[in-house]
Amino acid sequence: MASDVKTFDDISPMAEEVSRLMASRFGGARRGEQPPLHVMLRRRGGALPRRLRKYANQLAEADRLAAQPKIARQQDMQTLSRGYRALTRYLQPLGEISRWQGWAINVAATVLFGLLLLAAIVIWLMVSRGDL
Repeated sequence: MASDVKTFDDISPMAEEVSRLMASRFGGARRGEQPPLHVMLRRRGGALPRRLRKYANQLAEADRLAAQPKIARQQDMQTLSRGYRALTRYLQPLGEISRWQGWAINVAATVLFGLLLLAAIVIWLMVSRGDL
């Protein structure tokens, strides 16, 4: 997604992306559910810093008004672009780190389970042969 808002048609995809990032980082959405930005702000808006919460509220209001083209054209696109960039910059790195940590934990758990299973088989073989 381009970081600059050119027209009011760009507002809804930006709000959806911010909502998706908030849901994946802070929770607040059921599996398979993609709530709109104003719902995510009500559920998990307190997890955002105050300045970013203000930007998110502006983006949610602009998303609500984007359904009415005459009013949507009156939005300050530069402010919305600045808010969108700030929100995605804040939310994306959190996801990268947690995804990497989740992947590392899954790999470590798989390896440890395999080693535990191998140790159990070796002990069972040694007991059955009479070596232990």
